[in-house]
Amino acid sequence: MVTQYLECVEKAEALATLQKAGAYWSGHFLLSSGLHSPEYFQCARLFEWPALAEQVARAIAEVVRAWQPQVVLAPAIGGILVGYELARQLAARTIFAERPSGTFELRRGFNLQPGERVLLAENVITTGGSVLEVADLARRHGAEIVGFATIVDRSGGAFAPEAPVAAYLRTTTITYSPTECPLCQGGMPVSKPGSRK
Repeated sequence: MVTQYLECVEKAEALATLQKAGAYWSGHFLLSSGLHSPEYFQCARLFEWPALAEQVARAIAEVVRAWQPQVVLAPAIGGILVGYELARQLAARTIFAERPSGTFELRRGFNLQPGERVLLAENVITTGGSVLEVADLARRHGAEIVGFATIVDRSGGAFAPEAPVAAYLRTTTITYSPTECPLCQGGMPVSKPGSRK
């Protein structure tokens, strides 16, 4: 099956909004995937500005509304705010999954019912490992995955699930394995701004 990708706005507009919010950085970064990159999208900075965050979520919601999600499910911690704001725009329920011992699970009394239509929300997708793990969790509860929504899909097409993907910004970002990273070889210090240790 070929993944359907939907961009919510033009790339230039998306980048301008993220830059305005201080959510797009240049430097040398260690990503949650373990890869290194000269770019970093810190979408938590977007949510410092509720009006901008609402604008972004509204653009995504207009694309995914046709999927008729009943629940927006996000991986903690990065996806929580975008999941909340998307659910608000869609008049849907929102929950998040956590990894208290290395594997995602539903806690805090959250649950999914068999057949519930679930939209998976994430802030940034590089490999998609976290959000795919949460999708598997939802399926184990009997839920139906209607699609994925993200602020930034920086996978360059490597993230290719069976359900459609809506991204505010879809881009291909340069990444390197740690052993082949020219920034490391050049002696540039690496920073780990993400939430996962």
